[in-house]
Amino acid sequence: MVYTISGVRFPHLPSIKKKNSPLPSFNDDRRPNAVVFSLRKDTRSSSGKIFARKPSYDSESSSIATTASDKLGSHQSDSSSAEPQETVSEVAQVHDDVNAQKAETEGQEQTSALSTSGDKSDKANTTSMLESLDQEVVQRRIPPPGDGKKIYAIDPMLKSYDGHLDYRYGQYIKLREEIDKNEGGLEAFSRGYEIFGFTRSATGITYREWAPGAKAASLIGDFNNWDSKADVMTRNEYGVWEIFLPNNADGSPAIPHGSRVKIRMDTPSGIKDSIPAWIKYSVQAPGEIPYDGVYYDPAEEDKYVFKHPRPRKPTSLRIYESHVGMSSTEPMINTYANFRDDVLPRIKKLGYNAVQIMAIQEHSYYASFGYHVTNFFAPSSRFGTPDDLKSLIDKAHELGLVVLMDIVHSHASKNTLDGLNMFDGTDGQYFHSGERGYHWMWDSRLFNYGSWEVLRYLLSNARWWLEEYKFDGFRFDGVTSMMYTHHGLQVEFTGNYNEYFGYSTDVDAVVYLMLVNDMIHGLYPEAIVVGEDVSGMPAFCVPVQDGGVGFDYRLHMAVADKWIELLKKRDEDWQVGDIVFTLTNRRWGEKCVVYAESHDQALVGDKTIAFWLMDKDMYDFMAVDKQATPRVDRGIALHKMIRLITMGLGGEGYLNFMGNEFGHPEWIDFPRTDQHLPDGRVIPGNNASYDKCRRRFDLGDAEYLRYHGLQEFDRAMQHLEDKYGFMTSEHQYISRKDEGDRVIAFERGNLVFVFNFHWTNSYSDYRIGCSVPGKYKIVLDSDDSLFGGFSRLDDSAEFFTSDGRYDDRPCSLMVYAPCRTAVVYAAVDGNDDSSLVPISLVPEDV
Repeated sequence: MVYTISGVRFPHLPSIKKKNSPLPSFNDDRRPNAVVFSLRKDTRSSSGKIFARKPSYDSESSSIATTASDKLGSHQSDSSSAEPQETVSEVAQVHDDVNAQKAETEGQEQTSALSTSGDKSDKANTTSMLESLDQEVVQRRIPPPGDGKKIYAIDPMLKSYDGHLDYRYGQYIKLREEIDKNEGGLEAFSRGYEIFGFTRSATGITYREWAPGAKAASLIGDFNNWDSKADVMTRNEYGVWEIFLPNNADGSPAIPHGSRVKIRMDTPSGIKDSIPAWIKYSVQAPGEIPYDGVYYDPAEEDKYVFKHPRPRKPTSLRIYESHVGMSSTEPMINTYANFRDDVLPRIKKLGYNAVQIMAIQEHSYYASFGYHVTNFFAPSSRFGTPDDLKSLIDKAHELGLVVLMDIVHSHASKNTLDGLNMFDGTDGQYFHSGERGYHWMWDSRLFNYGSWEVLRYLLSNARWWLEEYKFDGFRFDGVTSMMYTHHGLQVEFTGNYNEYFGYSTDVDAVVYLMLVNDMIHGLYPEAIVVGEDVSGMPAFCVPVQDGGVGFDYRLHMAVADKWIELLKKRDEDWQVGDIVFTLTNRRWGEKCVVYAESHDQALVGDKTIAFWLMDKDMYDFMAVDKQATPRVDRGIALHKMIRLITMGLGGEGYLNFMGNEFGHPEWIDFPRTDQHLPDGRVIPGNNASYDKCRRRFDLGDAEYLRYHGLQEFDRAMQHLEDKYGFMTSEHQYISRKDEGDRVIAFERGNLVFVFNFHWTNSYSDYRIGCSVPGKYKIVLDSDDSLFGGFSRLDDSAEFFTSDGRYDDRPCSLMVYAPCRTAVVYAAVDGNDDSSLVPISLVPEDV
């Protein structure tokens, strides 16, 4: 009896969770011809050493052993106070052809498994192995580090903190040097997926796992009927477990594609079945709660082959934030294939040039929004297969869209059955032990970025998604939590530099971020990396070689919070100067991605901007043939103004969460059942309903609804930016923020933006300063009837400047500024108006 999930075949077997018999000794291994790795002297420039490592406790021997507290006076980490554990390491030479490997090693002089120091180094060196495993990969080069001093010229205030910053950069330099020395460089170090987990050669499958806490281990699965005595793994003195499974007599692999697999370990916490840490695919069988690892290795003819090159990095980044599962108009979990066919063309038509996809890494809890990751190298099987995801990304590239992945390296699920938590029976393998390794608000585990093998794992994870799936970059989640030991909880950042470079800074985590950014930009110069940081860490978006953390963009998170704060008030009580300050309060020279709202505001328990503005009226008064209420008229007007001024002033990139472009009327509520707490209380669920876990794109497309006007305005905004590139223009000047008139006027690029936030006052012959003399025309008008407005302006009108300074500008023009409107003007060069076709007339078939 079998059942199938996403093309994976499962035999009906008794639950493996009941198999708690002790593991056999290694002498019971039924495979006498399993590979034996000889230790030998390597005559090449880089030795072929592989090993796993625990954090060193000798501060003189490791670049990552000395914590920030040792140098900066912060509290000691858990590891520094814990009883030292034995350093673990493995040395092995791996060849694709096992027989050739045996012949080659015959007669070779055996040497120590250690590096040149002669004592038990816990550094890893995998260069020659990677060369033999990946002959076709074009060798890439990561530039050597710079001196890290340019940040002091960029921001002279940082000179007062040069002790901390120089120490931080010194730790980074030392780590790069150790990786170069012991791993053959960052390029090789970041390909751990070619060593650990399952790798296949012409002669068989090798499985390796770093689990130093385990006392015995076996590979179990469908392929051996979950027999823990069948495929017993061997451990070297450094904690790496390994087994080689030769091909069957007919040449087929010992583990068929689609087989469920796990590693059974005898650990300090007892017998434990775990999904391999480097698994590439995992699924949840019907009726089961924990996931199962799946050996995913389809035949060559069945593997997806990319057809389209990556697009060039866009100058102006306009991101459509999305979630595959909830992207259907129907109450269901959507698929990669449906997203590819239905949603990607919509994103392209709307004018965005990047799609950011959430919840890609496998997560057993759907309602975590993908942020409680259980299997870091596996794309979520809820939405389809790995090849389905590749097809999605390839289609996006065909459409000219770059694809960013919302990657989670800030924490991990605390699941022990299908995640990394307690993987080898100890709580300090991948994470800090004790309280430091637990995030009390997120209820999740926190990585130890001072561990060599954690660095290998996370760096390789980032590399894997770029290399295997051809993502074009990342949005790193929870970076504030990573950079500070307080994780940004119950802390208000005021901008005082002591908040960034004091005892609470986690230098190990910051150095990891520098390392991963250097790796990404070195190997993939066109990649885009966005960091979610609310703290305002200086030099966050300065290149690593100059002393910065190395991100391309910071998410300008304060803007969305400001809009929610304002929306709780009447707009009559808004201060336009406060709006301008929040939008422009960002570090000079460091690019930001700004948004008026993201997925956070769409979750149940919060409200979207549209819901704050129109509340229940948006359910009954959005038909265009029905009289709107004053609340709806106000809401539609301010919804457009908020989004345009956010894009116009707030950053060098822009982000929108799917559906918010047209004011999606419903919140996001993942399917939930009743939760029974230990104290007897019950948290009610929603009857496991998907009704609120979808996006009603049909509302935005319906021309008979006012949602359509909001969608068309958002589309017009994107095409306006695409045409004029104002977000990345170096020219920005705010000429007016009049609290009495409630008018904001500014220049950005070649455009002049005029916002009248007054609720009743419209202004005729209103003078606006500008820098370019001549003729102007309207290129975007929020009051256009196409956008649900009242068409109080003549978009064909021409406006001519007058000489004489006004609002500190060399000339000015007179405009009509109706209440609650936003109008954008562009200078016309001579009589050529051809480039100024009103944005509302952009053809539908983009």
